[in-house]
Amino acid sequence: MLGFINFKFIIAIVATSLTVIGYIPYFRNIFQKKTKPHLYTWLIWGITQGTATVALLHGGGKFGSFSLIIGTILVLFVFLLSFKYGTRDITTSDKLVLALALLAILIWWQLDSPLIAVLMVSAIDAIGYIPTIRKSLKDPWSETLFFWVIMAIVDLLTIIANAKYNLLTVAYLSTLFAANAIVIISIYFSRKKIK
Repeated sequence: MLGFINFKFIIAIVATSLTVIGYIPYFRNIFQKKTKPHLYTWLIWGITQGTATVALLHGGGKFGSFSLIIGTILVLFVFLLSFKYGTRDITTSDKLVLALALLAILIWWQLDSPLIAVLMVSAIDAIGYIPTIRKSLKDPWSETLFFWVIMAIVDLLTIIANAKYNLLTVAYLSTLFAANAIVIISIYFSRKKIK
């Protein structure tokens, strides 16, 4: 049992370290005005990832929460940077997704159902990727490919680091992995098409 816990802890530390490493070039590119984060996307992700992190802890994920806690802090920092360095082409659908993210938190509080909340924030988070995917298809050089690849790897490692496997601990992370993979594909193939 001790070896199993140590393995999970080590994987969690690696995932958390990769989270920080992945953000370094992303922040650099933001400050160099190469990467332009979408304001609403990052706000939505801050809300959904924060909610999912609490749900993961509630579901017994333990070490799996390390990278999500640090990631939530970094996501909120990118959101703040979006005011100065990001894009603000906010659509009606962006406002709707934000309202749904806030609704998921309210549902958890009122119905005491973390599962419904985590399933909602998983779906909302996936929808929250749409502005970034749309932007990446239009302007693939406005995103940092390395960041998205690292985040996809972090998602897989975080799933492995979970102490328990259930919908509370896996649904959100699986959604993140799939959405990050779509962003990677969008950036990669759009860049090839432009060359």
